[in-house]
Amino acid sequence: MTHHYEGSCHCGAVKFSYDGDEITQGLRCTCSICRRKGALMSPEAIPLTALKVEADPADLGLYEFDSKIAKHYFCRHCGIYTHNVTARFPDKCRVNLGCIDDLDTDGFEVIVFDGKNLL
Repeated sequence: MTHHYEGSCHCGAVKFSYDGDEITQGLRCTCSICRRKGALMSPEAIPLTALKVEADPADLGLYEFDSKIAKHYFCRHCGIYTHNVTARFPDKCRVNLGCIDDLDTDGFEVIVFDGKNLL
C-alpha cells in the first residue's frame, strides 16, 4: 500500500512530498558526509520523478564532493538537510526522515549502509 508523505526543513522554505512505501525503519550511511550529518534517511530509494520539491531556487542549497554524483540538498536559511540524490542510484533519492511531518522515528530499526567503503 502506498503512503503519502510531506515534509520540510525547519523554517519551511524547502518543502517536499512523495508517495512511497510505508516507513517503518530508517537508514544511516557511513560515508564521510552522512556520518557527520547523522540524519536518519528513508530506507526506500525514491525515484527522482516521484519526489516533488517546492522551494525557491535561491533557498535550496546543494553540496557535492568527490565524484559529484551524490547531491546533498539543504535549506540555505535554517541549514537543515532535506534530501539527497544517491551515489549508487543517481536517478533516485532519499529524504531526511526527521523532516517528515508527523513521523515518529524513535522506535525505528536502523539499517546501516556501508557508504564509506562503497567505491
